[in-house]
Amino acid sequence: MPLDQPVPRSLKVVDTAMLVTLEEIALRLSLSQRLPVAWVVENAAPEGRHLWPAFWQRLSHRPDIPDHLRCELLLQLRTGDQVRSLLDVLPVDFDPLANVTSRAEGQRVDHLLNTELSVREWDLHRADGASGSE
Repeated sequence: MPLDQPVPRSLKVVDTAMLVTLEEIALRLSLSQRLPVAWVVENAAPEGRHLWPAFWQRLSHRPDIPDHLRCELLLQLRTGDQVRSLLDVLPVDFDPLANVTSRAEGQRVDHLLNTELSVREWDLHRADGASGSE
């Protein structure tokens, strides 16, 4: 989809296996917004994750990479915490993902994306806690 198309306003949900696949695709294409796959495998809970498309991204210096969506990502962790991140996703991979149809769920995710720690903040907080307990 070209940049002149509107950003999809659909909230998507993915499980950990699909999230790992999306992260691997982003890694293979050297897209800048992604998490290390090992981190996702180690920390993500098996329950659903939410993707909320934010804007279209075009890499003018890399014409071999199609326009893609920069999505906000809300992750449920094994610890019970939720964290936010970003993930670049190709439209061909985004479109078939399951939609969240509940307005209440969409509002909840929107609120959490604006209030939860980022992955980096969570990692720093966890590291501070570990070093403070010694």
